[in-house]
Amino acid sequence: MVTPLTPEIHKCRSVTVITFGPQFETLDEFTLDQIRDFVLEAAKAANPPRVVIDLSYTKFFGSSFIEVLFRVWNRVNGAGGKFALAGLTSYCREVLEVTHLDKLWPLLPNEAEAVAAIE
Repeated sequence: MVTPLTPEIHKCRSVTVITFGPQFETLDEFTLDQIRDFVLEAAKAANPPRVVIDLSYTKFFGSSFIEVLFRVWNRVNGAGGKFALAGLTSYCREVLEVTHLDKLWPLLPNEAEAVAAIE
């Protein structure tokens, strides 16, 4: 059963895109508990292992979501793939820049540019 708290997954050419829609404005612990396994399984199933996570609607996330991003990246990277983030709000981008994760993961303005960057 698909719940309202399920990110959308679709293919854009050879890239699996996981989109966090308007219901994911805040990625808090409660929300993460509901979607963590879903997101990790989607990353594991990506074939080829190229994943973009689109966070265009997300205004806040904390360290627990960064852990999820690391786990997704590890799965994709371990399979020889590529990973990027798209559509970050200024606050979310700043969190990743302060933690220097922008050096590890490409941060692109939108899905189309992220897909092009890792394809």
